[in-house]
Formats: sequence, structure tokens, C-alpha cells
Amino acid sequence: MLHRDTVVSDIAVHRPKVMAGIFVAAFVLFTLMGLKDTIFGALMAPVIGDPAEAGLFGNAATGLVLAILLTVNIVLIAFLPLRYQIGIVWLQLLVLFLTFFYSFDLKLSFIQTKIWFMITQGLFTTLYISAISIALASGLAIIGAVAKLSSNGFAFAIASFYTSFFRGIPLLMQIYLIYLGMPQLGFVIDAVPAGILALTLCYGAYMTEIFRAGIQSIDKGQWEASRSLGFGFGLTMRRIILPQSMPLIIPPTGNQFIAMLKDSSLVSVIGVWELMFLARTLGNKDFRHMEMLITAAMIYWMLTVCLELIQSRIERHYKSPQH
Repeated sequence: MLHRDTVVSDIAVHRPKVMAGIFVAAFVLFTLMGLKDTIFGALMAPVIGDPAEAGLFGNAATGLVLAILLTVNIVLIAFLPLRYQIGIVWLQLLVLFLTFFYSFDLKLSFIQTKIWFMITQGLFTTLYISAISIALASGLAIIGAVAKLSSNGFAFAIASFYTSFFRGIPLLMQIYLIYLGMPQLGFVIDAVPAGILALTLCYGAYMTEIFRAGIQSIDKGQWEASRSLGFGFGLTMRRIILPQSMPLIIPPTGNQFIAMLKDSSLVSVIGVWELMFLARTLGNKDFRHMEMLITAAMIYWMLTVCLELIQSRIERHYKSPQH
């Protein structure tokens, strides 16, 4: 079997047709991006100068240089171990993103005066809402999965209706229905509990199907063996079924956690002081919208990176031989 560390180097060094295709595609792309009449012309202006002054030949020359640099970069990186390849490419992409953000003429002093408040107030609220919603959604998902696997028609009907309804309605609409609709029924609910309830019900429906598939993947003989040993339903789930199904459940569940963290920004529409709400309000006061939006985006990204690392660690734990 070909080791994955050699895959990129094999393509870069021993497949000249592939590299030639990459070079031509990069040359055409960079040339077109520099033209004045394209949507990318204004974005490339800080790099190549005024597109109107550069002209077609100037843009073609710039495209040629950039294509050569990209091709040489791929070939040189290909000889390094995989972890170094990933690190270098991530660093290069990060520099490109920072260069792109710098073209917005951001006022860094404004970000410095607001970022601490965004972290202490907005980040705390976002984590608070997400953590509670994740915990409640996980519990709801286990109950829903067991109900959908039950032979009881009443339990199956309720669980299937629940998953169909809350997966079929946009999350934003669910937030409005709970926050604005419940008072009309005589139940006044604050913004934060309304957001938590909406996130729990929505993601609990998606996670129900994930847990159902994971539990269903375990052979029925495991259930029969546990019953023959006198294990009850709860003990069988905790000690036998769930531990074996975790390798299948964790990857999609981790994706749902990350999605929930980002979708918690939707509760800003009902006035919850989370990251997105503060990014909008702080930016509106001084008309520095991009500073606050980019800052919030970076904070969200750092949070998702942390969740990805935690997820990968948990996956390795459950894939270990003892599990």
C-alpha cells in the first residue's frame, strides 16, 4: 500500500502532466483575476497595482509569475513529511487571508479596544448557550434514537414526527416561533432560554438519527447476550451498546457540535448578547463593521479548531484497541 506521505510527492515529481495542468490552470486563473472588468479585479489591485494601468499583458505577466511560484511551491513542499506539508500550507493560506483582510484598511486600534469586551461578554455567552444546548441535545438524541428503534408504535410515531418536524423547519424560524409564539400561548420565555430550547430541539432531531444509526450498527446478538446475563436495558446501553457504537457516532456528532456553535449566532436576532450580536452593535456605533465581523469570524474559527482537536482526540481514544 502506498504511504500517504508519498502521494503528493509522487504526483508533483513523477506526474508532469498533472503539474502542467496545475500550472496552466493557475496561469489562466491569476490572469483573469487581475482584469479590471472581472469581479476579482478590485481585490487583486493591491497585489498587481491598478488593473487599468497593467493591461492584459501586465496581468498575464503577473499571472505567469504567480503560477510559477505556485507550481514550484507544490513541488518543493512535496518532498517534506506530511505534517510539515500541512503546516506550511496552513501558514501560507493564513498569510493570504491576512493579506486579504488587510486590503480592507482595518483599524487595528479599534479592534484592540473592543476585542476584550467581545471575549468576556460575547464569547462567554456563546459558549454558555452552546454547551447547555449540546448537553441537552445529546440526551434528547439518545431518547429519540431508542424510541425510533422501539417496537412500540406510539414511541416510534412521536420520535419520527419530532425528527421530521424539526429537521424540516429552518432553525431561524424555530427561534422566532419559540420566542414570539410561546407568549401568545401564555408562556413568556426569555431570549437566552428560547435560544437554548431552539438549538436543543433542532440539533437533537439531527443527532437522533446519528445515534439511531450508531446503535443499529451493533449486532442484535449483543442485546441477546446481555439479556442472558441479566443486564437491564440501561446497563446494556451504558456498558455494551454505546461504547461499541461510539466510533460511528462521534465523527458526525462532532460535526453537529461545530455546526451548533456557529448556528448559536442566530440567537442574536432575539437580542442575545453573543458574538454575532456584539459584532453588529459595536460595529454600528463607529461604522467599523468589517473590524468587528472579521474579529468575530476569527474567534468562531478558533473555537471550531479547538472542537476539531477535541473531536480527533476522542476519536483516537475510542479507536484504540481497548475499545
